[in-house]
Amino acid sequence: MLQGFTLEQQQRLKSSAVLVAGIGGLGGTAALYLAVAGIGRLVLAHSGTLTLSNMNRQILMRHDWIGKSRVVQAERTIREINPDVEVETFDERTTEESAARFLDGVDIALSARPTFYERRALNAACVKRGTPMIEAAMNGMEGYLFNVIPGETPCLACIYPEDDPYWEELGFPVLGAVSGMLGCLMSIEAIKLLTGFGRPLLSEMLLFSTLGMEFRRLRIQRDGGCPVCGAGA
Repeated sequence: MLQGFTLEQQQRLKSSAVLVAGIGGLGGTAALYLAVAGIGRLVLAHSGTLTLSNMNRQILMRHDWIGKSRVVQAERTIREINPDVEVETFDERTTEESAARFLDGVDIALSARPTFYERRALNAACVKRGTPMIEAAMNGMEGYLFNVIPGETPCLACIYPEDDPYWEELGFPVLGAVSGMLGCLMSIEAIKLLTGFGRPLLSEMLLFSTLGMEFRRLRIQRDGGCPVCGAGA
């Protein structure tokens, strides 16, 4: 019933595989909406156990699962909602070595980890393999989103060549609804890139602040000397 969305495009979703690196507020929401959209295969990568402080944004989690593996509960929830989705899980952090394994047979990756080194590892692995990646992050009431199409658009290292020295993995505020909204946008971009439906963000970054409901699109450019995707690689 979605105008312009064909049966062939739905079948493309069914035959597609998506890596979700991080199943917190962003990745967990994105994974859920990809599952109900009819994605064929989800690869979920996330290390660690569920804590009470996670519960303001973890829509795949359950209170009685606190203290247990997050990826196990994520797989259970997705299978309960759509048992036709194939789910593969990795309870480990994203490194350049592990990212190469996570990406086997994957058509697109979602970058949703709260650490710089994990995001950079996934970005490098995606560029090396030519796998599209959706990069998104939030902090408090703000967030950003852009797509990395290797060889065509800027990669993460082009836009953010250096880490924020003051960033702490668990040191930023999260309103669950903001991370959930951004996770939904990630799933929408993934569906567009996988099916050719609509117009995904290409060489553009979406920036928003929900405090005043302000949204902007900025043009972004590749860095010819980028050590990951440019002449410096």
